[in-house]
Amino acid sequence: MCLIPTSHPGVEVGERHDAIGLAFMNGPTRGEDVFIPIDWLIGGAEYAGKGWRMLVECLSAGRGISLPALGTAIGHLTSRTTGAYAYVRKQFGMSIGKFEGVAEALGRIGGLTYLLEATRTLTTTSLDLKEKPGIVTAIAKYHMTEIARTILNDSMDIHSGRAIQAGPMNYLTSAYLGVPVAITVEGANILTRNLMIFGQGATRCHPYVLKEMEAAANPDEKEGAKEFDKLLFGHIGHATKNTLGAFGAALTGSRFISASMSGPTQPYYKDLTRLSRALAVSADFAMLSLGGELKRKEMISARLGDGLSFLYMASAVLKKYEDEGRQQEDLNYVHYAIQHCFHQAAQSLQEAYTNFPQKSVGVLLKGLIFPLGNHFKKPSDELAVKLAESLMTPGAHRDRLTHLCYIGDEPNDNVGLMERAFLAMYDIKPIERKLFKAVKEGKVDRKGLLDVRLEQALKADVLTQEEVDKVKSADALRYQAIQVDHFSHDFSEVRTNKVNKPKLNSVA
Repeated sequence: MCLIPTSHPGVEVGERHDAIGLAFMNGPTRGEDVFIPIDWLIGGAEYAGKGWRMLVECLSAGRGISLPALGTAIGHLTSRTTGAYAYVRKQFGMSIGKFEGVAEALGRIGGLTYLLEATRTLTTTSLDLKEKPGIVTAIAKYHMTEIARTILNDSMDIHSGRAIQAGPMNYLTSAYLGVPVAITVEGANILTRNLMIFGQGATRCHPYVLKEMEAAANPDEKEGAKEFDKLLFGHIGHATKNTLGAFGAALTGSRFISASMSGPTQPYYKDLTRLSRALAVSADFAMLSLGGELKRKEMISARLGDGLSFLYMASAVLKKYEDEGRQQEDLNYVHYAIQHCFHQAAQSLQEAYTNFPQKSVGVLLKGLIFPLGNHFKKPSDELAVKLAESLMTPGAHRDRLTHLCYIGDEPNDNVGLMERAFLAMYDIKPIERKLFKAVKEGKVDRKGLLDVRLEQALKADVLTQEEVDKVKSADALRYQAIQVDHFSHDFSEVRTNKVNKPKLNSVA
């Protein structure tokens, strides 16, 4: 590996690839008869021939920063804007976030955003400590970009027509176009999941396997055999303890597993230990029965890797909750994220057993790990609705979840406009209640022009002039925020600000 100045004789740069229209600075660099002095090698002559290792180490660190950061940024953006939009946008006189179909997707956005932020901070903390966690960064890159794809699709669905009209008003377009780039670069996701996470992690992270391999390769055969035997007996004891522990925990529902933490998250620590034992048992059985064939059984390897990944992310969620002082308002987000991780981890292990090449081993593992069945369920509908309501409510919890989302003060800032409309509409909630009550009492028409209905409320002393003005101001912001861009016929002129407010509009 070497660093070459672009001005060096023979070097040709300047051409660029077009990564689906995004500002992704990538392109071919060519050279002919380029002389490279030996001191341009990174690390000097001593590091000649070690470039590939250096490249892989740089990649393992870099993929734990940039792409997980992008995935988390998508979470912050979609949680902030989609929660606001789901409250501001009304259908049949009701905020669309109140519809359960929308609430399900909105709750998923909130819960997975908490998971993204937790995983981001834990992963970058390890990098700050000068660690080189190659498997952890592979987990972060793969799962965080895939989660970003999921929640961005949910956000697109909720925004519906507003999301597919490109222009200055649309804050989702560039992120949506950028997801395939994130999925592809720094190790394509299919390769990362099927070959790297478990394929490399099973050996690297196992307390005995790598040491056993090193002992077997010891040039001193006598010393190597002695060390190998010692490790082998330790390995057998380790596997036996995990097998009995996993089976016992499955039969008792993790009740007798010790946990140092107290409070509402204590059961999660117990289940985390149970599933970690289950994964350890699964890994030992897979390596013992399949040997080198395990690398070629990519779908089995991928599922075992998913088990590892979701347990890592669950631990990140628990750490985030503790580090931030156990914020009570964040507890539902913790419940959603942890339950999602445990369900996915258990499901991945179960699918691995069902598809195990050696059916007898698969049946044995299923009997050991899930003797009473797999009881790790998805987050409930009730929990999803609670998260949806939380994202449609201003407050510190919402600010903590989306603290990295930029909100501009300029009138034409698309995110800022949606935020201002949301706060304005939420602020008139008590006034809307008065209006609804007046409708039930027959003092105000149920349908009709908003201005007419407000005038009726004013005359009936239901609302004051100040309240009427406040409703009109909030409704004007609401209407502006839900608009989409439209252009001149040749797309040379944006005409966003020339829309006319329709005559019929109801705050109800």
